[in-house]
Amino acid sequence: MTGSSSSPVAESTPGRAGLGPRAAAVLVFGSSAAVLVIEIVALRLLAPYLGLTLETSTMVIGIALSAIAFGSWLGGLVADHVDPRRLIGPALGVSGAVVALTPAVLRSTAEWAPVVLLLVAGLTILVPGALLSAVTPFVTKLRLTSLAETGTVVGRLSGVGTVGAIAGTVLTGFVLVSRLPVSGILLGLGALLVAGSAWFAWRTRGWSGAPALTLVVVAGGLAATAAPGGCDVETTYHCARVVADPGGGGGRTLVLDGLRHSHVDLADPTRLEFAYVRAVASVVDAAFPEGRPLVAHHVGGGGLTLPRYLAATRPGTRSVVSEIDGGVVRLAHDRLGLRPRAGVEVRVEDGRLGVRRLDTGSRDLVVGDAFGGVGVPWHLTTAEALSDVRRVLGSQGVYVVNLIDHGEMAFARAEVATLSATFGHVAVLGEPAATASGPAGEGGNLVVLASDRPVDLRAVQRELDARDTGWRVTSGERLDAWTGAAEPLTDDHAPVDQLLQPRGP
Repeated sequence: MTGSSSSPVAESTPGRAGLGPRAAAVLVFGSSAAVLVIEIVALRLLAPYLGLTLETSTMVIGIALSAIAFGSWLGGLVADHVDPRRLIGPALGVSGAVVALTPAVLRSTAEWAPVVLLLVAGLTILVPGALLSAVTPFVTKLRLTSLAETGTVVGRLSGVGTVGAIAGTVLTGFVLVSRLPVSGILLGLGALLVAGSAWFAWRTRGWSGAPALTLVVVAGGLAATAAPGGCDVETTYHCARVVADPGGGGGRTLVLDGLRHSHVDLADPTRLEFAYVRAVASVVDAAFPEGRPLVAHHVGGGGLTLPRYLAATRPGTRSVVSEIDGGVVRLAHDRLGLRPRAGVEVRVEDGRLGVRRLDTGSRDLVVGDAFGGVGVPWHLTTAEALSDVRRVLGSQGVYVVNLIDHGEMAFARAEVATLSATFGHVAVLGEPAATASGPAGEGGNLVVLASDRPVDLRAVQRELDARDTGWRVTSGERLDAWTGAAEPLTDDHAPVDQLLQPRGP
């Protein structure tokens, strides 16, 4: 036999000796981690404009996965025809430049050309994601020496890339987002990628475009500082701002991701600006004797408008607040005049877990006012969550929850059906059109009261009228007709994002 070989050797790859196993691992690990950093931070960057919904998360994840698939396929194809040493540097450098420009580009687009925001957002994820995902097949091509070691090389680099993706996810979710602004994370990542491009060019004496891309990163940083849509504070969950009332005085509005969440008057805690807050106060003042101190728990804090109101109008009231966003709590202290005071305790925790820790029958009042964007987090809406609320309320206790819905009001109807299946007495407060039978109105805020004891709804209506809300109480058969055939929400099935309808034109 002639031409036989026990170990067929692949065609020699130029420059393979210049890329050792450690350098290869660093490239694959770093590029894979960067893709996941981009994906997670993109969700934070888009939340003020698209909302932090299941649909937004699905879109971003889908684009990121498409980028990984496309980049891996195209990278492998190109690596078979072009020396990979000429490709790795540009892939890292161009990715870094795009990433560094992303905060300024997205925020400017959202402000001045919102109609193309989805297209621009998709490109800012797809382009760097695909280029970075192509690095792995480029490196794999350089590391392969023979068919006999193909499995080992591919498997090792695939594992390294997966570990890098995990590291990028964990680092971003647990460290970066809680300590750095979104623009800072992307600018820093862009600078690292351009530095990686320069490092690889130095090792291989190849592509030398890193200096020009460094200028792009610097330009991205300068543009990010001038771009619209800045925040006073980027918290773990929100882009947060505090806006003073235009007429002066002590009024302050807490704006989270572009939506007004709370209003407080630094000089007068009994001033309630938002209609839904006046509705909650109407329920409380009608359901309990005037001035009687309460033991209350608040799911969601924001500017702590209601705890301040209760402390001022019912001396001796003890309020515990479960607020998941520690940055919002700090902002309430620094900018909204919240100071340590008797009877108000704020815990940085998930609202459902906070309720679960409370003793049975230990609360007179539970107030639900937690939102992610315009929707109540789904796990706070289910029969299981509400059963825990019912457990912590005494026999005379009352649960009051703020909801927002539009269009067909499908979510609000489902949540009222869930409350009706949990509590003995339920009523809805809202503008007359919101609970009218027939064609759906514009929707908006609704406040639902639920209790195992009857609450004087006429007294509630008098309080609503006295506070000039224009709202009406709906209960009994009218409420049953409005709720219709809506199914209660459960931990097993609570499609809150799908039930919520967007605001009409």
